[in-house]
Amino acid sequence: MLKGLPPLAPFRPRLIQDLKGYTRDKLMRDVGAGITVGIVALPLAMAFAIASGLKPEAGLWTAIIAGFIISALGGTSMQIGGPAGAFIVIVYGIVERYGVANLLIATASAGVLLFLLGLFRLGTLVRYVPVSVVIGFTNGIAVLIALSQVRDLFGLQITKMPADFFSQIDAIAGHMGGLNLYALGLGVICVIGLFIWPRLWAVDSQFRRQLDKIETVSALRATSRVPAPVVALVSLSLLAWALSLPVETIGTRFGGIPQGAPAFELPAFSWDTVRLLVTPTLTIALLGAIESLLCARVADQLGDAPKHDPNQELMAQGIANTVVPFFGGMPATGTIARTVTNIRSGAASPVAGMVHAGTLAAVVLLAAPLAAHIPLAVLAGVLLFVAWNMGEWREFGRLKQFSNHYRLMMVSTFLVTIVFDLTVAVELGLVLAVVLFVRRQSDIFRAEAISRNEQQITFRLFGSLFFGAVAKIDPIVAEVERSSAAVNVMLDATHLISLDTTGLDALEQLHKAVEKRGGHLGLVGLNPQPKSLMERSGFAAKLHTFQ
Repeated sequence: MLKGLPPLAPFRPRLIQDLKGYTRDKLMRDVGAGITVGIVALPLAMAFAIASGLKPEAGLWTAIIAGFIISALGGTSMQIGGPAGAFIVIVYGIVERYGVANLLIATASAGVLLFLLGLFRLGTLVRYVPVSVVIGFTNGIAVLIALSQVRDLFGLQITKMPADFFSQIDAIAGHMGGLNLYALGLGVICVIGLFIWPRLWAVDSQFRRQLDKIETVSALRATSRVPAPVVALVSLSLLAWALSLPVETIGTRFGGIPQGAPAFELPAFSWDTVRLLVTPTLTIALLGAIESLLCARVADQLGDAPKHDPNQELMAQGIANTVVPFFGGMPATGTIARTVTNIRSGAASPVAGMVHAGTLAAVVLLAAPLAAHIPLAVLAGVLLFVAWNMGEWREFGRLKQFSNHYRLMMVSTFLVTIVFDLTVAVELGLVLAVVLFVRRQSDIFRAEAISRNEQQITFRLFGSLFFGAVAKIDPIVAEVERSSAAVNVMLDATHLISLDTTGLDALEQLHKAVEKRGGHLGLVGLNPQPKSLMERSGFAAKLHTFQ
């Protein structure tokens, strides 16, 4: 450990703690939950990869490799890692601009950065991102995901979708003449089915009540446990295959999914290109950190396991994202939908996430050829459903309940995410958050005159005197400069919470103005922080009265 630096975070995966006192009952719960989540992750992993401009196997092996590493080494008991919808827009833009090889380099570099963030105990910094900014870019990403699926939903013959918002709209509008009604029908049925399926089997649904009156329906009831995306994927793929519908499938676009493990391969490396990948690397790392720790917080609220360790979680995410690119994978992070499914399926430890990865691996190795028959319109329907659930649309209706500052940050982040990109949106959101915070804090500070006579003016200071509030000292200086005779100024600092160097400079300017006219400046009631700064700077010794 270097002298003067804080201690590094210990590398303590939650798995080690959870395996103490591990029982057969917990194992069975983890196996059941892991298989369930693995089945749920199957269509999502393929859909996320395809929507990102990659082959479906990139998403599948990311879910397998990264999912296993994140569960085995992470700082939570329940979180499931893998490709996430939030990365679609970012990954597609990087692939479009820099190519797949450079996406792999940016992902591995982001993995190293994530690991360092955790190692140096910076996991808590992610919590400083305002919720309005998080909601704004989350909703913006949801809109872009939905827009990116219009091509496959409508069956449009667009060779390569552009990355930016307006070019996508232009490309879609220019190809609407090639609308494929069969693809649209499959996609619409998929979306409707995804909404209806869980409601159909709800305990208080009319369908379930009627079913409970029939005695020989145990097999039918068992189907209620099958996740809706899997039902849609299997049934609609069979329908398209049986009717020979003229729709594009994974097989017609990608030639199917290889039935075997991916080979370890180093991406093509060039320093000239790496210099251009700084922004994509930072974007992947920032988004991965935010998504994973938000997901961990959701898991804390829903489950009864110990609270997550943010630094350990970031180190695990870093290792996963460093390893995955060497097997042709894409960025990975914590995934809220699969994590919630894991918790609700009864998971007891990170073993469930490892079983989820094993389930996916078994499906890919044994049944990969069947994926060739999956219509892309069905996967588009799954992603439209994901985008709808991903967005926090009710927050727009609640904007009237919040301040103008909150509205400005959320709406501007939302619009900039859509029109430009996530990096610019987060940067803008954070800048706005800082500016508005400074303005709000400057509004809190005030200098209130409490007495005046020919010899002395007394002011009481409230709040924090920092760089954003120093202008409120100017009226005191102006009043001193207007006086024709010597006048003493007394500042009651009992309610002065904090002072920075710019605020100290403002007080020094006031001191010079007072002494120039033969008066004295005094301060009373100083709190520890302002007093310490004044003593260290030597300003305290210049004051006539100092308490």
